[in-house]
Amino acid sequence: MTQQRIAVIDYGMGNLHSVASALSHVAPTDDVVVTADPDIIASADRVIFPGVGAIRDCMAEILRLDINTVVDTAIQAGKPVLAICVGMQALMNRSEENGGVDCLGRIPGQVKFFSASPEFKLASDESSPSGERLKVPHMGWNQVQQTVDHPMWDKIDNNSRFYFVHSYYVEVENSDVIAGRAHYGLEFTASLFKDNLFAVQFHPEKSHHSGLQLLSNFVRWNGAS
Repeated sequence: MTQQRIAVIDYGMGNLHSVASALSHVAPTDDVVVTADPDIIASADRVIFPGVGAIRDCMAEILRLDINTVVDTAIQAGKPVLAICVGMQALMNRSEENGGVDCLGRIPGQVKFFSASPEFKLASDESSPSGERLKVPHMGWNQVQQTVDHPMWDKIDNNSRFYFVHSYYVEVENSDVIAGRAHYGLEFTASLFKDNLFAVQFHPEKSHHSGLQLLSNFVRWNGAS
């Protein structure tokens, strides 16, 4: 098989080397590069758009480094693109975090705070008599219900568990783009898809077998949904 280049976009947010290490594990003969260089990213066969931390800081760096253009170029070129965690949230129109932050608007939707939702508050109150109340951030393992038959779910059982760390969740305007759902006090979007773009709220690089299988699927995915 011909060696391919996989670019992990580096805009200073998150431990990107854990993502790169997991990719190198599932694709040992490929060239995995952690970079912010637009030319290197443009030359890549596949692109990962990660993110960890506060959305205000992430969006500031995305715009300062013109990562928004880099991501758009990769998507428009038909390259497989995988967005992870805050990378997925950044694709929405706007986030409630940090008093409200405009995002990239690539997928119509909002990023909302768990604790601000009446549904989440009710679930937390109902859980308190028999045990601990639901905590924010949502941190740990959770099942993901696959809502579409997508190549990125290949060889991953429905309701497999993935590792999450987040206080905010995505609510999309069009449910047709949802690839997976999870539940934590309320039902939230765990994964999205649109043409050659796939996005996950969880961290595949921390999700053991299922996460590595998803990354392995990404390495082989031709970008068709």
